[in-house]
Amino acid sequence: MLAARRTSPPEAAGRWELPGGKVEPGESPQDALVREVAEELGCTVVVTEWLGPDVPIRAGLSLRVGVARLVDGDPSPREHDRVRWLGPDQLDEVDWLEADRPFLDPLRRLLVRPSARGVLEDRDTAEAVAATLRREGFDAWTERESFAGEDDDEDHAWAVLSDAPGVRLELLVEEHDGWYDPGPAEPATPQVSLPRAPRR
Repeated sequence: MLAARRTSPPEAAGRWELPGGKVEPGESPQDALVREVAEELGCTVVVTEWLGPDVPIRAGLSLRVGVARLVDGDPSPREHDRVRWLGPDQLDEVDWLEADRPFLDPLRRLLVRPSARGVLEDRDTAEAVAATLRREGFDAWTERESFAGEDDDEDHAWAVLSDAPGVRLELLVEEHDGWYDPGPAEPATPQVSLPRAPRR
């Protein structure tokens, strides 16, 4: 999870927050989050879900936290002085603003939520599997599969990640890609007649 360190106002400087900002008139919360992250961090995200309940900040203003997936660019601070990726066991290592604190436990649970992974040969096939899972009501996305020791310009496979049961993803991989297709059945091995008693 990405956290950003504030530089202003003085009472918030040096403390950490979840990136984002205010919803403009006529703008949806989802569009606002995508826009704010682009402005603050120079990257593109897709909102996948919302964590509730909202936290009141002051009259007429409340904080809603969206879960987003990075789809393009590398986050770099433009309105903060630092950003930091945090794992579930690192969320308490930074000094959070009070409004963000109620979301830490739900975020921690989200970060350790099991995720099934299936590897496919090409992007179109991976996108087809992910689309099928989304139609079935699961969260699913694709990313380039990387292997240790390989160059970035090599032809990597594509991975589908989902909160669907692993067996469902595996079945879809087999159906769409055929990597796990055992092929024609091997001829049956003739049964060997074994002795029923020790030889004397």
